[in-house]
Amino acid sequence: MKGGKGIENPAFVSSSPDTPRRFSASPSYVEVSVLCSSTQREDSQPHEPQEPQKSREPPLPSATHPGSREPESLSEFEEGPCGWGNFQPQCFQLCNTPQGFLVHYCLLALTQGVVVNGLVNISISTIEKRYEMKSSLTGLISSSYDIAFCLLSLFVSYVGERGHKPRWLAFASFMIGLGALVFSLPKFFSGKYQLGSPFEDTCLATGNRTGCTSSSSSLSNYLYIFILGQLLLGTGGTPLYTLGTAFIDDSLPTHKSSLYIGIGYSMSILGPAIGYVLGGQLLTMYIDVGLGQSTGITEDDPRWLGAWWIGFLLAWLFAWSLIIPFSCFPKHLPGTAEIQDGKISQTHQSNGSLQYTDANFGKSFKDFPAALKNLMRNTVFMCLVISTSSEALVTTGFATFLPKFIENQFGLSSSFAATLGGAVLIPGAALGQILGGILVSKFKMTCKNTMKFALLTSLIALVLSFVFVYTSCENEPFAGVSESYNGTGDLGNLTTTCNANCNCMRSYYYPVCGRDGVQYFSPCFAGCKNSAPQRQPKIYYNCSCIEMKTETPTAASFGFEAKAGKCETRCTNLPIFLGIFFAAIVFTFMAGTPITVSILRCVNQRQRSLALGTQFMMLRLLGMPLFLLHC
Repeated sequence: MKGGKGIENPAFVSSSPDTPRRFSASPSYVEVSVLCSSTQREDSQPHEPQEPQKSREPPLPSATHPGSREPESLSEFEEGPCGWGNFQPQCFQLCNTPQGFLVHYCLLALTQGVVVNGLVNISISTIEKRYEMKSSLTGLISSSYDIAFCLLSLFVSYVGERGHKPRWLAFASFMIGLGALVFSLPKFFSGKYQLGSPFEDTCLATGNRTGCTSSSSSLSNYLYIFILGQLLLGTGGTPLYTLGTAFIDDSLPTHKSSLYIGIGYSMSILGPAIGYVLGGQLLTMYIDVGLGQSTGITEDDPRWLGAWWIGFLLAWLFAWSLIIPFSCFPKHLPGTAEIQDGKISQTHQSNGSLQYTDANFGKSFKDFPAALKNLMRNTVFMCLVISTSSEALVTTGFATFLPKFIENQFGLSSSFAATLGGAVLIPGAALGQILGGILVSKFKMTCKNTMKFALLTSLIALVLSFVFVYTSCENEPFAGVSESYNGTGDLGNLTTTCNANCNCMRSYYYPVCGRDGVQYFSPCFAGCKNSAPQRQPKIYYNCSCIEMKTETPTAASFGFEAKAGKCETRCTNLPIFLGIFFAAIVFTFMAGTPITVSILRCVNQRQRSLALGTQFMMLRLLGMPLFLLHC
């Protein structure tokens, strides 16, 4: 802005990212609530509040003409070689580039995704059974990561903005590794896993069925160790997506940073996929595999517990191996000062929002309330945060309930439904993030065009989401729920005359499909008295509740009255549903990178990390209630 008593700040000159104009920043700058724009404002417009400037604070003596270059203006960009002190090997300098930093950033984001959203989620049911916890307590374990993230995101992003960001990421690597290690500790202090008595899933007409008995076991006290591990993981995840993203944006021109940010975010999405695959394979190994003991039970036995803890030890070692590389990076990569000097903000000031601050603003934690207030008054920033938070609420619902939706609507097993859900969600989300970054980078979109692009992709995703309405299928008949037991019993009651003497447990859900095409809650509720466990899938006969009975077959024959698993569905809409939903996921996540780039462009240069911290805090606050509802 030019005026008789004002100063011109290049941070608010609206232009295209490719305009080759350069300015030097004065030690004093103007901080305003900003709006993204791609049009240039004339300096001579009469709305410039010159007199209010004078009444608020006298002109700062350090203000200089924008044409003069301050030697100290770029001193904050402490560029340097890669290494520690005087130890700066030449081979280390190969990584002292944005590409080298991106590789290590992706590895850390991948590790964080593997542990937090992969291993923890797939191991939580095993932990629940091993340490005799209620589902509400394991839900508290899962949400502890979000609690730590929300409590620390604003503090870390504000303090770390002026700090050494690569060292903050080294700290993040340390905390993620430490959290993974602490999370695995209960395995080594709880002793050997003791097998209980065999569980019989068939109808026991005589005697009482042995059920779960309450005990005064102290195993549930390990809950606090699991919570501590999650809190440490949340502490390590905070700098990753705030300071790490801001560092990438510092080190690259405007039209390239979006591509790098998209690649980094896609790695955090691939992490859970790797975690599920790794954790699933480890759960096929017995929990005490390290003790070298053999058991006579298989994975189909309800008493089976897998080696959930091995994945956390691997993640601990891998995360700590990244501490040294991150600590080698300088505070700013070579060329950062020149890149920052050539960047032109795509923002303009709004009426009545002008406020002088000195160059030391933000160095003290006392300035935190004022900085946060400034962000809250930024209308565009708040709209972008609300937008991402709303989409996060939807995507969290997808990730949480999609496998259950596929399982119930299309009559699939829980494991196969989870596999299909992951095969659609993970690749679609990663592809969307990368495509969003590529398109913004390729077309060199301005802030305004970037937001238009995000709006367009979100609208397309919204339209495609109606696939849930038009591809659903009718439920298959379920005895006691939608179908009676051979004309006897009441709907809504699983117990009837044919299984009244079986002492069946409602807490044990093991669906079987009868020869009559009806699904039953468990072999016991189907009245099955015998089984052939050596057959796969397991088969049952002598079932009193199944109408189409035949003569009792021998174990060696192929005859059966019920088999383990759900009845096959006659619905053919599954391929159509998966195809359209995959496209919806791609367009949903295609808006992620453009919105992040817009946030970085629509806030003050020195408040970008705090803006990202505010954004991710809102994401966690909205995602956590839905997860707790699921638990």
